[in-house]
Amino acid sequence: MSTSPTTAVIFDLDGTLVDSEPHYFEAGRRTLAAYGVTDFDWAEHTRFIGIGTRETLTILRSEHGIEASVDELLAAKNRHYLELVGASTEAFPEMRAFVERLSSRGHPIAVASGSSRAAIRAVLDATGLDTYFATYVSAEEVPHGKPEPDVFVEAARRLGVPPADCVVVEDAPPGAEAARRAGMRCVAVPYVPATADDPRFATAGLRFPGGQGEFDAERAYAWLTGSG
Repeated sequence: MSTSPTTAVIFDLDGTLVDSEPHYFEAGRRTLAAYGVTDFDWAEHTRFIGIGTRETLTILRSEHGIEASVDELLAAKNRHYLELVGASTEAFPEMRAFVERLSSRGHPIAVASGSSRAAIRAVLDATGLDTYFATYVSAEEVPHGKPEPDVFVEAARRLGVPPADCVVVEDAPPGAEAARRAGMRCVAVPYVPATADDPRFATAGLRFPGGQGEFDAERAYAWLTGSG
């Protein structure tokens, strides 16, 4: 295990760094309603947390028999999301503290997300996290989204750090699985409480089963550096 300042940390975005899942739900609800699907609720949305937007819409299109193409649905959902995200998106306080500590101590950091590049940029700008994240990777830039490891592997490549020297911070089981497949350690901070016991979180080196309410930047940094 690397304990040097060159250990990189790769963050998932939605539900991990920022509380943007409600915006994704509303964007999805509006999109589906425009195509006659009026019963899309939060419980159905949580099925797709941790899965890329394109993959999510591909499944929903099939399940609901929507004739519009995935590209058309994706453009509509991204449009709704970008309208919502600028109005009220907050970074989780302890996550912001963790990012600030990593940055001040020289650790390379990046975002790797299933969101579009435009959505990632909008969230980083809206929350002021753009100050810290010069590197971010969207699932639209790689062959496969999570649970495949592609976004994390590409983020490590852009940071110039071997996968074995990277730690992933994730809120969803598919992301934890992607980190494992990428050969990276993982900090698990479940967004949906019911997923805390998901076996895909079992391989995480550090877990906060209580989610963001339990996450502690100091404890995470001590684990990262082997000092605690």
